Amino acid sequence: MTLLKCRQIGKNFGNRQVLNGVNIEINSGDRIGLVGLNGSGKSTLARIITGDLTPDQGAVTVYKKNLKIGYLEQDASYTTGPFQQNRSPELEENGVFLATAGRIGLKIPAGEEGMAKTALSSGERTKLAFSRVWASRPDLLILDEPTNHLDFQGAEQLVAELQKFNGAVLIISHDRWFLDQTVRKIYELTGGVAALYPGNYSYYREEKKRRFASQLHRYRNERKEEEMIRAEINRLREWSAKAHRESTKKSDIRMGAKEYYRVKAKKLDRQVKSKIKRLERLKETATPKPQAEPKLEFAFVAANRGRRIIEADGLSKAFGEKVLFQESRFFIQRGEKVGLIGPNGCGKTTLLRLFLGEEKPDTGNLWVSPTLNPGYLRQDLDDLDPSKSALEIMNLTAKEKLTAARTLLAHMGIDAGMATQPTGCLSLGERVRIKLVQLLLDEKDLLLLDEPTNHLDLPGRERLEEALSSYTGTIILVSHDRYLLEAVCNKLLVFSRAHAGAPVTVRRLEDGFAGYARREEEPAGRPAEPAPEEAEEMVIENRIAFILGQLNRLTPGDPEYLRLDEEFQELVKKKRELSRNRPQ
Repeated sequence: MTLLKCRQIGKNFGNRQVLNGVNIEINSGDRIGLVGLNGSGKSTLARIITGDLTPDQGAVTVYKKNLKIGYLEQDASYTTGPFQQNRSPELEENGVFLATAGRIGLKIPAGEEGMAKTALSSGERTKLAFSRVWASRPDLLILDEPTNHLDFQGAEQLVAELQKFNGAVLIISHDRWFLDQTVRKIYELTGGVAALYPGNYSYYREEKKRRFASQLHRYRNERKEEEMIRAEINRLREWSAKAHRESTKKSDIRMGAKEYYRVKAKKLDRQVKSKIKRLERLKETATPKPQAEPKLEFAFVAANRGRRIIEADGLSKAFGEKVLFQESRFFIQRGEKVGLIGPNGCGKTTLLRLFLGEEKPDTGNLWVSPTLNPGYLRQDLDDLDPSKSALEIMNLTAKEKLTAARTLLAHMGIDAGMATQPTGCLSLGERVRIKLVQLLLDEKDLLLLDEPTNHLDLPGRERLEEALSSYTGTIILVSHDRYLLEAVCNKLLVFSRAHAGAPVTVRRLEDGFAGYARREEEPAGRPAEPAPEEAEEMVIENRIAFILGQLNRLTPGDPEYLRLDEEFQELVKKKRELSRNRPQ
């Protein structure tokens, strides 16, 4: 059953045309992904469908009587106010709300329904908003960036909930894994219109490449044909002009010569007219030149410094009575790309702030190399003044730096006009790109990135992924983008418990996200005993972490320092041999 149709939807904001003839059909049971570049009008179209915005052209036709739409807005996780306001006065709806909240991992202690939502993490606030929308029992569920602040478990729980949902779902998301798991067709907004692709995200990317290649092939063939016709027209015109000249020569007294050339000239003129008409028809049905996705250029440059840059020994941190992690020992070496893995609210952002010196550990030691030049991309972008433009925020005075900034901004899709607008007028994705330009202009040797892809469009995510993979400096990455973590990170710091009831610790894993994901997918039960080589490697890693903590307390030249440093070198060598001999 058809729920609604959008026909020739158009919408302008000032002189900017965002939508220009969008056609979309939503049927009962549909699982639709809506994708496109930042600023292409995805959220605008969603608000038109819900009735929050009125289109300038076209109309939304609703076919189901009393169609009920549930809309989770992109920034729903940032709303504030009493938790109780999210509950319905209807008892049945309250039950659905609380049950849904529990299934997607939002724990609501008894008697605390009136707590402020500001006490929750961003992911918990997203779960709260989703539960409220779900409890309204909509026929059509519209989710705008629902996984932006969800951890892996939260995203998996959301996928499971959507699989139970009987209505239609329209998902606006740049989360490639989430789209692969949830949608069966994709509409891409580009140039103000919508193109339909059957299948999930992975199929959409392959099909888009195929369509691009096919359209480019047709375009080039038509241009070749057009050039051939133009050449024929020019040649026929030359012959016709010569025939006209011959037909008017007074000196030519040959019998019938003038009449021959006159007839020939008319025939050539008819051929020219025929070719011109053919050229006009070709123009009318011409295949437009396909527009390649904008090539966003990220090129991070790192300085080359010492080997050990961060060492933690017995590190603990709590806020009030909430203990985030305890007795954590780990290290990070130059050039490593480390992913931080853990559930919402476990302290990943806090750990980044500890590395930057913005927070202090409660107990234990944390050594950060004083020679580091770190760059920090905050999740909330609160260090960007919304009243200032990109160029004002960068505060560049040198002409060379200013020129480089304008060039980088242009490469990232921020044109000259946008570069001089207050950043508060730009989309979140555009603000992320401005912050990345700041990191690019400074040659940072450590990048601390807190959910860098949250507001980037799909091409932007893929370009950033390529840039981070080729970056030679150190990366500490907080992200719930599985594809990004798997492509970039070769080491992990995981927030976990050794067993039920044990405290949360931050432990280092050596085999990156792919190995972590494989272990997480293993069936529950008694964990398998590690191989002797793996057990030995774990012992070595623990000893290395301890030695690094001890070295931090000593000064070079001290006999104990020299002894421990020698032991460290031996352990690293032995660990490298174990890794080399481990079966792949």
